[in-house]
Amino acid sequence: MSIVGVVDLFRGRPHHPVGDDGRMALSDHLRELRARLLKVAVILVVGIVVALFFFDQIFELMMRPYEQAAARLPDNIETTPTVSGAGGPLMLHLKLCGLAAVVVTSPLWLYQIWAFILPGLHANERKWTRIFAAIAGPLFLLGAAVGYLTLPKGLEVLIGFTPGGLTNLVDFSEYLTFLSRTLLVFGIAFEIPVFVILLNAAGVVSGRSLGQYRPWITIVVFVFAAVATPSADPFTMLFLAIPMMALFFVSEVICRFVDRRRGRHALADLDDDEMSEL
Repeated sequence: MSIVGVVDLFRGRPHHPVGDDGRMALSDHLRELRARLLKVAVILVVGIVVALFFFDQIFELMMRPYEQAAARLPDNIETTPTVSGAGGPLMLHLKLCGLAAVVVTSPLWLYQIWAFILPGLHANERKWTRIFAAIAGPLFLLGAAVGYLTLPKGLEVLIGFTPGGLTNLVDFSEYLTFLSRTLLVFGIAFEIPVFVILLNAAGVVSGRSLGQYRPWITIVVFVFAAVATPSADPFTMLFLAIPMMALFFVSEVICRFVDRRRGRHALADLDDDEMSEL
């Protein structure tokens, strides 16, 4: 591949021209995937490097839920955070800064995912790219923030099972895994309404069908919240399920509005001699 081809690859440009319908060949999709993965890797590496300069602030922020949970425990329950192994402190720095980079740069790598899907869509579907880029990132950050606020209660419930007279040694690596799972689960869960609206825009689901299956969707949401939350306590489950249901109702309203507009445009495009389906 030439130098120009490498530059175009990093910029996400297709090396071969697209077809008459605006779509790319399989080889172009694979080349586009490699370019997008490279961009995501660069974004995360830069985010980790920047986060290393703010390690003390990030560490204090990540330890705050544990400290709040420890302050609420009964007097007969003791808990202490620990780091094990000679390489434990180094891994602590890398894991913590990696988690911070994933969360903070989420709008950028989420856009790269959607930008890879974009060439496979029709021209009239590509207008949703801006909406996805404007909503997906903030929703992920909002979900991660809600998950962060639920952490103290979840930790309090789990550590509260420690029998009196014993000291609960919380390994920071395990604690960070628990924290990252919580943030990622909440962040991804808050993205579901965006994908529902995109499926509606693509004509896969309609607002009416979402309303018909609303009771089943409610059950699925609560089951998902119960299974996905790492702490598995009812408080964290409700903190995840209730916002998900609220966002789902908002997405249903938007889908119904889009369906009505689509129906009106379809009627307006009918010829005078053509019979309407209504």
